[in-house]
Amino acid sequence: MKYLAHYPEDLQQQVRALIDAGRLGEVLAERYPNTHEINNNAALYTYVMARKRADMASSPPLTKVRYCDKISTLNNALGTHTYATRVQGAKLKTKHELRVASIFKQAPPEFLEMIVVHELAHLRGREHDKAFYRLCCHMLPDYHQIEFDMRLWLTWREGSS
Repeated sequence: MKYLAHYPEDLQQQVRALIDAGRLGEVLAERYPNTHEINNNAALYTYVMARKRADMASSPPLTKVRYCDKISTLNNALGTHTYATRVQGAKLKTKHELRVASIFKQAPPEFLEMIVVHELAHLRGREHDKAFYRLCCHMLPDYHQIEFDMRLWLTWREGSS
C-alpha cells in the first residue's frame, strides 16, 4: 500500500480490511460513479486553461498541457509542472508546462480535477508547504479528501490489475 504509506496505521488497517473483503472498488464506485470525457491532449488543454482562467488568471501562462505515459505513479508522480527559463536577447523567458499521468484518462473526474489543481498551484509555489495546500483547498475545498480517495483508487487499481 505504497500510496498510503504516510497515513496513520489505523487508517491503513481499515483500507486493508476493505481490500480483504473485496469491497474497496465497490466503495470507490459508490462515492465516484462518474467518468469524464477528457481523453486527449486537446481536451485536457481546454479543461486546464478554463480552470486556470477561473482560479489563477494572473499566474504565468502555460505553454503546454498534456497527458504523459512516462509519468510513473510508482514514483509518486501523478502530474508534473516544469518550467524552463531561457535568455532571449535582453529578456528572460520562462515556459511552464503541465503534464498529467495518462492513468487519469480513466479516473473519476474528481481525481483529474485534483491533479490539475495541484499542478496549477505549482505556478504560484514550488514547495509543498502550508501556503501551497491552502491554495489547493481554495481552488478545491475537498482537496485533501479527494487526494486520499485518489490514493485509495490507485491502490485498488494496482491490486486488481
